[in-house]
Amino acid sequence: MTAATKALTDGAIIAKRNLMKVKRMPEIIVMMLISPFMFILLFAFVFGNVIEIPGGNYREFLLGGIFAQTIIFGATFTGLGIAEDVQKGIIDRFRSLPASRSAVLVGRTTSDIVYNALSIGVMMLAGLLVGWRIRSSFLDAVAGVLLLLLFAYAFSWVMAFFGLLVPSVEVFNSATAVIIFPLTFLAGTFVPTEPLPPVIQTFAEWNPVTAIAQASRELFGNISAATPTPDAWPLREPVTYSLLWVVGILIVFVPLAIRRYSKTTNR
Repeated sequence: MTAATKALTDGAIIAKRNLMKVKRMPEIIVMMLISPFMFILLFAFVFGNVIEIPGGNYREFLLGGIFAQTIIFGATFTGLGIAEDVQKGIIDRFRSLPASRSAVLVGRTTSDIVYNALSIGVMMLAGLLVGWRIRSSFLDAVAGVLLLLLFAYAFSWVMAFFGLLVPSVEVFNSATAVIIFPLTFLAGTFVPTEPLPPVIQTFAEWNPVTAIAQASRELFGNISAATPTPDAWPLREPVTYSLLWVVGILIVFVPLAIRRYSKTTNR
């Protein structure tokens, strides 16, 4: 058996373990699914009649931002689970087994694809309730879902690295909040980037969260033909820009996380 095959086989076992853990604690998945649902209702009904989208509909604009925000927040579930396993000494037990060094991380990030897929499904159902529709072809819509899951998977490796880096679950929650809230709100998630102050606008236009939000709008057909073409390249080519970020994140954080896993001990 090759190293890659062993990593995938061992990773599948770890992924199964993570899914079984949630099955015994269904409240975890319930809370993960309620949060995006509440965000959609809140923003759609509170801001839906106030914020104007040039040539478009705010509720359809909103869903792209909610998709992006939810998969970013969902990725923290990966780091949280790993930080908890480290704190309880479970990682030390895994490392004592004759398993691939990357199996725990592969299994953790892979199992979380299931949670993100469920979140996207719930968001779509909630979107239908507030007037959102898929207006593109079936293949484009499938590509939109796959791109969201791919971006979520890549970002899970970032959170996995931080989960191994911090000293406790509490520190992980605080540290990731400081990073994720600016990343998701200083972006074209809930409002267009054009009215923002120049410095913030530039940051928002090149923010990968803006790109994945814009890519989902494009692939689900939620950008009106009357909407002006953006000046910034990431917003003109959001799918390409998002894929570049996916590749870059995986190239950097997969080896970083695996190397850190080898050095991590029970705290």
